Amino acid sequence: MNTESKNISKTKTTDSEVEAFLTKVAEVSRNSETGNGGRLLFAIDATLSREPTWDMACNIQSEMFVATQKLGGLEVQLAFYRGFGEMKVTKWLSGSNELVSRMNKVRCVAGRTQIRKVLRHAIKESKINQVNALVFIGDVIEEDIDDLGHLAGQLGLINTPVFVFQDGGEPVSRMGFEQIARLSNGAYCPFDASSAGQLSELLKAVAIFSAGGRTALEKFGNDVGGKALQITHQILNRK
Repeated sequence: MNTESKNISKTKTTDSEVEAFLTKVAEVSRNSETGNGGRLLFAIDATLSREPTWDMACNIQSEMFVATQKLGGLEVQLAFYRGFGEMKVTKWLSGSNELVSRMNKVRCVAGRTQIRKVLRHAIKESKINQVNALVFIGDVIEEDIDDLGHLAGQLGLINTPVFVFQDGGEPVSRMGFEQIARLSNGAYCPFDASSAGQLSELLKAVAIFSAGGRTALEKFGNDVGGKALQITHQILNRK
């Protein structure tokens, strides 16, 4: 669908939304203490309405991959959809260079959302070999929300939480995204161009807990310092 018909309303991420997100990451990270690495499925909406913030999001996503490279043991698979029924998925990769290169070559093409395909793919992959988290970045939902909720619930049952980052704040889609996050035991957070730094740190937090749980997250915060350390302290201090 084109950008006019999607009618996106940008909404700045609030402190309370970040707090709620960090609380959820803390809950999930307490269940990921093995330190044996993990697998992160990273899915992005590459339809035309994402174009205004695409370059910003690509840079942030690249930073996330580079940061997790230092942890070791994290495998990442990139999936994206666009155009008329097009969805592409990379193989599972443990190095960031190829993932970043592939992501930077993706260009937005007009089309409808294909979130159903993403969730079904995550279920399939996790049944083969556990996927520790699904990160999804998109702006709207153009599919049956009840159907997506059913699939999200299945992901919750197999311990694959969905962390949804909504580009903008289209309200009907927001309700659907929040349901996907809740039913999968994941978390939801909106973002826009004004919250790029915040999005970067939240993405890194999700990737780090996927790789090594609280131990890896604490080490990353201490090594990097700054905002990363502040977020790490917030997560580790959750009850």
